[in-house]
Amino acid sequence: MKKIGMIVGGVILAVILAFGWWILSRPERGTTGAVSTNFRWLGPNDKIVIDSFEDPKVQGVVCFIARAETGGVKGQLGVAEDTSDASIACRQVGPIKILGELKDGEAVFGEHRSLLFKKLHVVRFFDRKRNVLVYVAYSDRVIEGSPKNSISAVPIMEWPVPQN
Repeated sequence: MKKIGMIVGGVILAVILAFGWWILSRPERGTTGAVSTNFRWLGPNDKIVIDSFEDPKVQGVVCFIARAETGGVKGQLGVAEDTSDASIACRQVGPIKILGELKDGEAVFGEHRSLLFKKLHVVRFFDRKRNVLVYVAYSDRVIEGSPKNSISAVPIMEWPVPQN
C-alpha cells in the first residue's frame, strides 16, 4: 500500500510539474481578438483567437495567426487538446532589417496545443531568387502530425521614408 501511495504521489507531482512547464513555456505574443464559435454550458466557449507576433530575426514583419481554442472545463483548466486548424497572414509593417543569417525552415513561433503531445509551429523560408519571406504554420503530434497548414508570403520591398 505504501508503494502505491508513493507512485500515485509521484504521478500527481509529475502532472503538476508538466502543467507548470506548459504554462511557462507559452510564447510571448499579443492577442488581437477572439470570436466565439461554440457555446459551452460549463467553462468558456470554444473560440477562434487571433494573435500577433514579430519575426525575431526580421524587423519590420508581423504575423497574425488565427487558431482554434477549445473551451469548456478542460479548456479552462488548460488540459484540452486544441484542433490543428490555424491560419497565418504575415505583413511588412516597416522597413525590413534582417538580423543575422536566415536558415530555411527556421522556427519563428511555437505554441503547445495540448498539455504534452501537440504543438503549433511557424517556420520561415527565404526565397532568395524572388526576395520573398515565406511563413508556414502547421501543427504536429508526438505520434502523428497533421497535414493541415497555412502559408503566407512577404515580398521584401523598399519602405517609403516620410518627408517633412
